[in-house]
Amino acid sequence: VMLMLVGSSAALQAAESGLTPPPGDPLRAQVLEGLRREMARTHGLELIFVVEELNVKDGWAWVATEPQSPDGTNRYEPVSALLQQRGGAWRVVEMPCTEVDNPECLGEAGYFKRLRARYPSIPVEVLPRR
Repeated sequence: VMLMLVGSSAALQAAESGLTPPPGDPLRAQVLEGLRREMARTHGLELIFVVEELNVKDGWAWVATEPQSPDGTNRYEPVSALLQQRGGAWRVVEMPCTEVDNPECLGEAGYFKRLRARYPSIPVEVLPRR
């Protein structure tokens, strides 16, 4: 029981401080499961994610990943997403496009400013450090 409490405490500290939960952390697994469900629903793909960036705080998470098939033989375009914890589960609230020269897409200078305007309760620590 003591180990569960320590793990839960670490997950809570990560969520409160805006840190990246390390591999094996239940919080990390829960956030990625939310992304996995969305990708299965929208694209019919079963994926695992190589995490480039994962920031979690106050029920919000930003993740940037390199998705691949479970056996690692197929790799897909990078996927980033904003997730929010709702009803005990992590759900994707926005998955930005990656088109070049599209002002609504991830690579554009004002994207994160507009994202904060759409979701003003996002802690600044969740967004990528750019």
